[in-house]
Amino acid sequence: MNPYIGHDSQIYGIEEHRLVGGKGDGMRLLEVTNGKGLELTVSLDRSADISRLRYRGINMSYFSPCGYVAPAYYDSKEDGWLKSFTAGFLTTCGLQAVGSPCTDDGEVLPLHGSIANTPAEAAYWFEEDGELVIRAVIKDEGIFARKLRLNREIRVSLEENEFTIKDTIENTGDSRTPMEILYHMNMGYPLLDEDSIVEIPSYEVAARDDHAAEDLDNWMKMIKPEAGYVERCYYHKFREEGRASIYQPKLNQGLEILFDPKELDAFVEWKMMGVRDYVLGLECGNCYPDGRDVMRRRGMLKFLEPGEKKVYNVKVRMM
Repeated sequence: MNPYIGHDSQIYGIEEHRLVGGKGDGMRLLEVTNGKGLELTVSLDRSADISRLRYRGINMSYFSPCGYVAPAYYDSKEDGWLKSFTAGFLTTCGLQAVGSPCTDDGEVLPLHGSIANTPAEAAYWFEEDGELVIRAVIKDEGIFARKLRLNREIRVSLEENEFTIKDTIENTGDSRTPMEILYHMNMGYPLLDEDSIVEIPSYEVAARDDHAAEDLDNWMKMIKPEAGYVERCYYHKFREEGRASIYQPKLNQGLEILFDPKELDAFVEWKMMGVRDYVLGLECGNCYPDGRDVMRRRGMLKFLEPGEKKVYNVKVRMM
């Protein structure tokens, strides 16, 4: 025990809050601080995603014009997902689909799936071995439908300015089921601007389409907000270590993302330099965002057998 403080929350801890008003009315938020400069907000009603990330009082992530949007407003038709895309630091895409709306194996699939608009069924938190630990259960299950369960654990270090996300996805049904996931992590101002240094030490970079290919040589260069900018996506491949980082020299701080490229074998750089739509996505996943039908044709679609579990780990470290 620290004899200088009355309550642990004087220095670090987790507090639960609820939003009042607007489309986010009633949403449960966990405000987490490690006492060393790292602060993050976990949205329990949005798949226990991370809606805000701050380091030493500086915002690190992108918050879209949508703001906070409760799951009740989710539009599952075509690209209706964008109407509730808060972005934040992390929006989880999946589990039944990632990327472009499509029809695959007779199933009509919306943009990026529905898991990010699904509330946690249960959540709790505690302190353990020098870490703040949050656990949440999110069910993507229905009658006569897929039955996938996401068990999410977020560990925030009290010693270092870093946190880890451990996701265990289980097929609780009785049939072999497609399963896609993309960790849509979004960098924002003031961490992100034209002076930001982006490093993605991949061995291969490919443009998603012809538009992105026109500027392939500048995939790592950020620019000022540009009216009418059309998004560009680049696909990166890694061998032993998956890593991506962004550093802002004016702030003398940044962050890096670490993951296993054998498990999360599809990394997407989403470069969107628009006015107010100014964001850089550094996104590891087990598929590319081209639609589940495309992933099936390319042989990249992953499946879970009945009772099978798959574990993914992502670490985020402040710099």
